[in-house]
Amino acid sequence: MKVALVHDWLVTHRGGERVLDALCEVLPDADIYTLVHKPGSQSPAIESRRIFTSFLQRIPGIHARYRHFLPLMPRAIEALRLQDDYDLVLSSSHCVAKGLRTPPGTPHLSYVHAPMRYMWDLFDDYFGPGRARLPVRAAAHAVRPWLQRWDRQTASGVHRFVANSHHIAGKIQRFWGREASVVHPPVALERFARQPLEGGGQGGYFLWLGAFAPYKRLDVALEAFRELDAPLWVVGTGQEASRLMSGPVPPHIRFLGNVSDDALPGLYRDARALIFTPEEDFGITPLEAQATGRPVIAYGRGGVLETVTSRTGLFFSEQTPAALAAAVRQFEAWEPGFRPEDARSQAERFSRAAFQRAMLAEVENLLRLGKSSPARAAGV
Repeated sequence: MKVALVHDWLVTHRGGERVLDALCEVLPDADIYTLVHKPGSQSPAIESRRIFTSFLQRIPGIHARYRHFLPLMPRAIEALRLQDDYDLVLSSSHCVAKGLRTPPGTPHLSYVHAPMRYMWDLFDDYFGPGRARLPVRAAAHAVRPWLQRWDRQTASGVHRFVANSHHIAGKIQRFWGREASVVHPPVALERFARQPLEGGGQGGYFLWLGAFAPYKRLDVALEAFRELDAPLWVVGTGQEASRLMSGPVPPHIRFLGNVSDDALPGLYRDARALIFTPEEDFGITPLEAQATGRPVIAYGRGGVLETVTSRTGLFFSEQTPAALAAAVRQFEAWEPGFRPEDARSQAERFSRAAFQRAMLAEVENLLRLGKSSPARAAGV
């Protein structure tokens, strides 16, 4: 079977790229189509493929500035032409990948990490007051209606959708009017589950980990812990680093920057709990923390409601410093009843092998329908 894998961009290696890596493992001869590729940025399983890029790849400095070209991305993905006759197109989409134009009769299965969050429900998190410079905000408001129309229209060219969570399946229905099955993304649990369950949390600190992107709401954690007498260690960096790290930092808040893959499991294990502040589409870090046997204190919206249980963590209902601070104080009374083995057992439900089996079943289900129209494949 000849398969074309489509991914938005290959510049960093994060959750979406780990999904692509897992797909490459079970589709060993697939080619990859993407807007932009930074050579050497991906896993060997990805870098070893034939990778075809769009005209954006030719722009000087694109690997550092690709986000600035969002208004051009729909045109770029539509202009990207398949170089062979494929039996299946499988897109991994959080921006425009699902909009690749496929030849008539070629089945298209789209795995959706999220509809364009910065143009739909999280627009203000990216372009609201204080989130971006005035010219950028004005441009975003100008292109938003057009990008939303394009996003809805290109959904009609996909035969079947698979969402990474029930939370995202709901967004696909709300924004695109399409049904989606659910396959949770893979989590590389093995290296985290090697940590012994006994003796966890001995570091005494709470841990926040992620990219410094607007919707991650690291600001909520920083403001909460400025008022709490508890240490917070922050791992990561990103586009909001200068804003979030400006001004005096209390001594009990530590910015560690990016840490190595080898050091990360130990950081999780020694933490009292992971602090999780975003409304995330799925959220891999809560599962990594649980795999090491540690609990999670999370904002109770989004995919985290599918990965954390009342036995493995606490939820706060408002995305505010006050609500998070109250949850951390509540954690003091909740913590003695926590069992590390419950957390690890919960994480083990989201293995790489389970994801691969489920995705191959989705592929087989679509191919059984034959070369039908997207409407027929969607059950319309």
